[in-house]
Parts: sequence; structure tokens; C-alpha cells
Amino acid sequence: MSYEDSVIVLAGGCFWCTEAVFGPVRGVLTVESGYSNGEAPSPTYEDVCTGTTGHAEVIRVVYDPRVIGLRDLLQIFFATHDPTTLNRQGADVGTQYRSGIYWTDEAQALTAHELIEELTTEGVFGAPIVTEVEPLRNYHRAEDDHQGFFARHPFHGYCMAVAAPKVHKLRRVFAQWVS
Repeated sequence: MSYEDSVIVLAGGCFWCTEAVFGPVRGVLTVESGYSNGEAPSPTYEDVCTGTTGHAEVIRVVYDPRVIGLRDLLQIFFATHDPTTLNRQGADVGTQYRSGIYWTDEAQALTAHELIEELTTEGVFGAPIVTEVEPLRNYHRAEDDHQGFFARHPFHGYCMAVAAPKVHKLRRVFAQWVS
């Protein structure tokens, strides 16, 4: 990562799906699945799945802001998950599946709040946006078997049913940002 690259951490339900969406986005340099904004000092997937650690399943996105801006990344984020359901995405239920934007500088927080306000004013979702916007804390990289899961297991039932439609939507709605 160079000094010019930026980092944002996003929680949009299962990290397999969110990672699959952001992997092919032009300007995204790396996407890493992980856990953040919880209390456990060294959470494992099994720990996080219990819902007792406070961690969300997240992706850590390193991007080049000269290629894609945070606002564009957040528009993709909001369009490819449901930011109106508290602690759930589809059949995945629990605090680990919450919608969240975990910022690494105050300008990111401002951009996130402004976009949420715009989406709310425009009534884009027809329900209140419950995405939390908080400073990034207690981030931990997920285990190796979770990294690049969709790319390695595209025919896994969950990937076909949940992740693939999100990737298809990315390619259809945000074609200009797909590498």
C-alpha cells in the first residue's frame, strides 16, 4: 500500500458475498475478509458466528482514490446489500451480519453520512437505513480459508444462491467500475 492508497472497512452481511462484489471493482487494490468493531481480542470465525464477540463480518478494502472515490465505493456497497435490516442479510441473522461502514479518517465518515442522508431523502430503500457508521476498531483478518472464498468456490451452494446474484448486479448496474 502506498501513502496515496486509502482503506475503508465495510460490513454488508456475509464477508464471502461482500468480498466477491468488491474484488472486481476497478481501483480496488485488495479486499480482505475479516472481523471488526467487536470486543474479543482474537476472534475466530467460530467465535464470531456465535454472535457473542460483537464483531461484524467485514471486508477491508484498499483502494486507489485516483481511480475510484469513496462515494462510488459506498454506492456499490449500498446497492449490493440491504442496509435497512438490523443485524441480518437475508437468511443470515445476528449482529455479525449487520450493515456497517468503519472509517479510517473523518472525511470518510462525512462522506458516508452525506450519502446515507441523500439515500434517505430520495427514499431509495423505502425503509430507514440502519447502517452504522463508526471508527474502525479491533480489526482482525479472517482465517485463510475465508479469503477469496467465492473465487475459489463459485459453485458452493451459498455462493451460487447469495453471492453470485450480488456480483451479477454489480456487473449490470456498475459496469463502468468492473475490471
